[in-house]
Amino acid sequence: MRHTKVKDLLNSTTTLQEVNAKGWVRTFRNNQFIALNDGSTINNIQCVVDFENTPDETLKRITTGAAISVTGNLIESKGAGQSVEIQVTKLEILGDSDAEKFPIQPKNKPSLDFLRENAHLRVRTNMFGAIMRVRSVLSFAVHSYFQQKGFVYVNTPIITGSDAEGAGEMFKVTALPFDNTPRTEDGKVNYKEDFFEKETNLTVSGQLEGETYAMALGQIYTFGPTFRAENSNTSRHLAEFWMIEPEVAFNNLDDNMDLAEDFIQYVIKYALDNCKDDLKFLEARLLDEEKSKPQADRSEMALLEKLNFVLENNFKRVSYTEAIDILRDSTPNKKKKFNYIINEWGADLQSEHERYLVEKHFKCPVILFDYPANIKAFYMRLNDNTEPGKETVRAMDILFPGIGEIVGGSEREERYDVLIEKMKALEIDEEELSWYLDTRRFGSATHAGFGLGFERLVLFVTGMTNIRDVIPFPRTPGNAEF
Repeated sequence: MRHTKVKDLLNSTTTLQEVNAKGWVRTFRNNQFIALNDGSTINNIQCVVDFENTPDETLKRITTGAAISVTGNLIESKGAGQSVEIQVTKLEILGDSDAEKFPIQPKNKPSLDFLRENAHLRVRTNMFGAIMRVRSVLSFAVHSYFQQKGFVYVNTPIITGSDAEGAGEMFKVTALPFDNTPRTEDGKVNYKEDFFEKETNLTVSGQLEGETYAMALGQIYTFGPTFRAENSNTSRHLAEFWMIEPEVAFNNLDDNMDLAEDFIQYVIKYALDNCKDDLKFLEARLLDEEKSKPQADRSEMALLEKLNFVLENNFKRVSYTEAIDILRDSTPNKKKKFNYIINEWGADLQSEHERYLVEKHFKCPVILFDYPANIKAFYMRLNDNTEPGKETVRAMDILFPGIGEIVGGSEREERYDVLIEKMKALEIDEEELSWYLDTRRFGSATHAGFGLGFERLVLFVTGMTNIRDVIPFPRTPGNAEF
């Protein structure tokens, strides 16, 4: 008999039928009641064992974490909390789990730190099962949105010779021996003898390559892994994460903001519609966690309320200059409560400033735009008629409650001569990016795009507070296990 998923069994309206289910034991009570879960849903199905006619040796092997197969009749449940249960007629242990050694025990309520150390097993908990199902649904929603809009999915290279962000915090890719690295006459590493015959790195963004495809296919998106060798050991940073990057020919900054807002609202609604049980569980978990916090540190909204709030409210669009005025005049700035005090125009906003604007001042998602040119990347379009010394670019960041920046994007600098001047000022090698400059030499046009860190989106939708808890195997400074 083929086994049926627990999710389908719980949704079944046909009882008194023989079924087979396979999964892992969550709990076993009174030598009679098995809570069985197979990962298809947050909910377990209760399997009732005839313990008087089941060998003791078998009963002893029904432990938390054990993989089992049960066959029996699906009947209406007499207990509270479930509509159906399985009256077991046949039980088979597929894989034992030593109760004394299995680290994920429901009675112990393991800490998040402990679960991160056991990332290969933490998905067997309700919490991480829910998070990973939501992550999967959000991933599908990303593709669904762009495919419905006629975007072309483009796979940009993971190994690249360019640094899109100009930050230099990249992981090098090499096949050269470390104990006898070939060097040039002046003592530098001789990359001519390396696999690619040049210096290469893991990508920080597929944007530059994506732009070249947008200038032929009109509208494209990338969705793949990116890497930052930034030594940031915080709850908001990963060394390996996934990025969503659409790029659209003929779009300006306003079009870009419209696209980003519509996209975010679509994927959040998709998760709300398709992850009801998981999100209800995560909301209850969050409410329980917040009981131990001081009232002032608790969220003003429950998880589902917060997600619906994003759907029901337009994002507030605010210029960088207006935001600086708000922050400079704010109470935490005047009382020096900010770690980074805002004194003048041109300051690079920190997450504490972003969260103040979203959570305290506007109390809704915020899109900041028209940033100072000297704190943004070289490819962002320079605004016309800006005051000397106060040049701005057509950049935008979307800020979310509890997260800070979730999206960064811009209208791109389509003018060849302006882009060349910016590259010279930043000492960016024109020869290295000659292929990128070709898009400005041959049929240049206004275009725009943005990048959304997928894990930050999952963080917001699940209500988790540490980005290491929304990716299966987090890569952070000093941590590359599994």
